[in-house]
Amino acid sequence: MTRVRIDLNISLDGFASGDQTPDNPMGEDWGRLTAAYVATRTFQQRVLGDTSGAGTTGVDDRYAAAYFEGVGAEVMGAAMFGFHSFPDDPEWKGWWGDEPPFGCPVYVLTHTAPRPPLEMQGGTTFHFRSAPIHDVLAEAVEAAGGSDVRVGGGVGTAREFLRAGLVDQLHVAVAPILLGRGTRLWDDLRGLDLTHEVTSEVAESGTIHVTFSR
Repeated sequence: MTRVRIDLNISLDGFASGDQTPDNPMGEDWGRLTAAYVATRTFQQRVLGDTSGAGTTGVDDRYAAAYFEGVGAEVMGAAMFGFHSFPDDPEWKGWWGDEPPFGCPVYVLTHTAPRPPLEMQGGTTFHFRSAPIHDVLAEAVEAAGGSDVRVGGGVGTAREFLRAGLVDQLHVAVAPILLGRGTRLWDDLRGLDLTHEVTSEVAESGTIHVTFSR
């Protein structure tokens, strides 16, 4: 059965990275929020292509590996694709490089649609949609063929799916840092702990992995 999944990184005070710019598309605090994730063997291999065996292998790596498992399609916002960099350039292929780390159909929510599909190396094809999220999700579920659909972000897109009650599993990696700025995750999500079972686990890095499962 297809599940709708989200994985996010936030600080102890509930902020995701903000202040995105074309030169820093993930925001000023992204490096601090994801330091433990980036250090994992899974990230080094799956995202950076390092097959030397470098990287951590503890709790953080287990969650990093789960992030990539069982995903048949992805939904992401325009900012995560990189449209804030070159929104009007028909040749812009996003900032993920020639071989993005998704390996499945990716549905990009953007007001610049319609645009033709963008087929990349490694099995990723970007599809651009301006339809309501329920309609885009239905298309992604069909494309996933029984595997899961991951809502990749950013946090604004994730919050939209959460507020609509469309998410079966939310995993939040809470970094042991205080930001005091960025995009707040938890606003208007009261009661999520009542509709989903909550578990938590502390990694060797001090990161707290909190999972909400319907």
